[in-house]
Amino acid sequence: MKTASRIAVAVFALTLQGAAMAAAIPVKLFKNPSCFCCDLYAKHLEQHGFKVELVSTTDMALVKQRHGIPEKLEGCHTALLQGYVVEGLVPAQFVHRLLQERPKIKGLALPGMPVGAPGMEGPKSKPLQVYALEPAPNANPNVFGTF
Repeated sequence: MKTASRIAVAVFALTLQGAAMAAAIPVKLFKNPSCFCCDLYAKHLEQHGFKVELVSTTDMALVKQRHGIPEKLEGCHTALLQGYVVEGLVPAQFVHRLLQERPKIKGLALPGMPVGAPGMEGPKSKPLQVYALEPAPNANPNVFGTF
């Protein structure tokens, strides 16, 4: 390949990379400093078009309380993006769907730290359910999706 062609390919690649970075959706992810699965989850989001800002805190209970996460739906971290809360290891496909559909909910939750979710690699023992965080504090959660 000629030098001019190589330069043109390199410029094109950098342009695409810059466009992809500009299109990244910002996420603020609150996590316990010693939680490694949260770091893996952040990488999962980044691989799917998000730009993650990690915020380490030793008071996750306060973060969850401030954002109205019911105890039965708590995960290991809490993410904020575009007016929504994403609690736990919710796969990026559901976060994208949330942002595309823009339902009138607070956000999404995947309770606990289930194996088979992004950040907790391994085989799932059963299908996992992602719940909608309803605006009413004591509302029964509806299933948003299953994987």
